[in-house]
Amino acid sequence: MSSTLFTDAMKLARVDDATFAGELNEHWTIGPKVHGGAMLALCANAARTAHGDALQPVAVSGNFLWAPDPGPMRLVTSIRKRGRRISVVDVELTQGDRTAVHAVITLGEPEHHAPPLLSFNPVVPLMTPEPPPGLAPIGPGHPMEHIVHLAHGCDIRPALTTLGPRTDGGPPVIEMWVRPKDAAPDVLFALLCGDVSAPVTFAVNRTGWAPTVQLTAYLRAMPADGWLRVICTTVQIGQDWFDEDHTVVDCEGRIIVQSRQLAMVPAP
Repeated sequence: MSSTLFTDAMKLARVDDATFAGELNEHWTIGPKVHGGAMLALCANAARTAHGDALQPVAVSGNFLWAPDPGPMRLVTSIRKRGRRISVVDVELTQGDRTAVHAVITLGEPEHHAPPLLSFNPVVPLMTPEPPPGLAPIGPGHPMEHIVHLAHGCDIRPALTTLGPRTDGGPPVIEMWVRPKDAAPDVLFALLCGDVSAPVTFAVNRTGWAPTVQLTAYLRAMPADGWLRVICTTVQIGQDWFDEDHTVVDCEGRIIVQSRQLAMVPAP
């Protein structure tokens, strides 16, 4: 059985200057499907490694072409721009002879550890730096145990009271605390957290598979060692399509990742 650790799930072996081999880890799945955030984190890792300096992925935009299975995969990179402050790398994640994800990774330098000139942070007023006492992690006996398999490798504590329909008629605001097991959160884990929430369609009792078609995430700063707080919201859930936004904040209250995705509404 493969390792459950996030750092192991992100490991790549260089095949040549542009190509890397790796594994879509069986533990980093939602139900039978490989987690989209994990695949984008692998793409970002390949882009950063192929580029070969200290720049980090500050923007990751991915199109999901089909849902691969856990198992071997390859990442093929193409450096489109190599600049002093900004570089751009195309990445294709392939399994067999099919491309599963096409991503464009913008590399740069995230914000330094300094106060922003302006920030509207929706997370800090709602969520404490650590999960409330008694908030159960996803694991044995938890209602999401058999769906969220990536909880084998990270501690996820969703506020179950925020997953269902809003009784006041307001929009869904899903809250959860997340951190990797046996390691501090890094850039790649923070990017994964931009896709960690249950679908906002839970708010309208659509709880089946909600395949992401396109996701864009911004890395705003490097995460501090501690819990990451995640709020997930939406603007509109249509009959066929819905949008989903994540804001990820670290234990120091800094915005680390912002993401928006377009996904398909589960069938009734």
